[in-house]
Amino acid sequence: MEITRAEAFAPATMANLGVGFDVLGLAFAQPGDIVRAERSERPGVTISAIIGDDGKLPLELERNTAGVAARSVLRLLGVEDTIGVSLTIIKGLPRASGLGSSAASAVAAAVAVNALLGDPLTRAELLPACLDGEAVASGYHPDNIAPCLFGGITLAYGIEAHQIVSLPIPERLILATVTPAVEVPTKEARAVLPTHVPMQTVVVQTAQIARLIDALHRRDVPAMAAAMEADRIIEPARLHLMPHLAEVRSAAKAAGAHGVVISGAGPTLCAICDCYETAVRAADAMVKVYLSYGIEAVGRCVPISTEGARVYALA
Repeated sequence: MEITRAEAFAPATMANLGVGFDVLGLAFAQPGDIVRAERSERPGVTISAIIGDDGKLPLELERNTAGVAARSVLRLLGVEDTIGVSLTIIKGLPRASGLGSSAASAVAAAVAVNALLGDPLTRAELLPACLDGEAVASGYHPDNIAPCLFGGITLAYGIEAHQIVSLPIPERLILATVTPAVEVPTKEARAVLPTHVPMQTVVVQTAQIARLIDALHRRDVPAMAAAMEADRIIEPARLHLMPHLAEVRSAAKAAGAHGVVISGAGPTLCAICDCYETAVRAADAMVKVYLSYGIEAVGRCVPISTEGARVYALA
């Protein structure tokens, strides 16, 4: 029987992990975006509805990460002119939040369309389509796309599937996130980055990335957090875009967290913890800082998703 509808979930992600700008990322277990792909008579891809975005995201195919990713899947299979797909995008992630919202929509769309057509492409083969979608919002780089598509903690030293490396996940690692009601568009966050970095700063940053990789292989959560917090290039440039970062970091550490870093382009902040109880306390403490300044915020305690995007409904 021909599949007429497929739904896929793609999780939130944290790019950079502090020191690994554009090369490191991880997938949160939740929240995430859902994309429903359905057969339609009109060849190509159309976006029928976007739910949960307060009308902010475009329905135009060329400007939507999910639409572009879905079209790219059809093109990879050579069926863009013969098969029609209609998308419904259900946003569980706020835009401009540092949680990989654009990547999640692109990945969920690619996975859903692939499932609708009988899963002809592997996850590795879907990577280019997902990157095509992400490029609409924030450029052609896999720091969010890779963990969203493959799950876990990833190192990307290129944009091809064989250049994506899965890194070990410490058994005790659990994360606490806080997302304040402040938007930080990725383009704005990239615009403030330095165009020239002193050699000594590059040496220090490179050493901390190596330190982080070593900590992951040793499953050492405190060392992991210390390395993540040692960013000397990106965080200083974006500090003014992250309200009350120093106070949030201090509050989370007082609650037992080992460190706090900016998630992607922000403003979401992520506390690195080694038990659920600590993560609960850290999330609560971070939220209270924002509330004390009259800023609404959402706190979460989340493990890492080891599977990344998944199909969960077929009809």
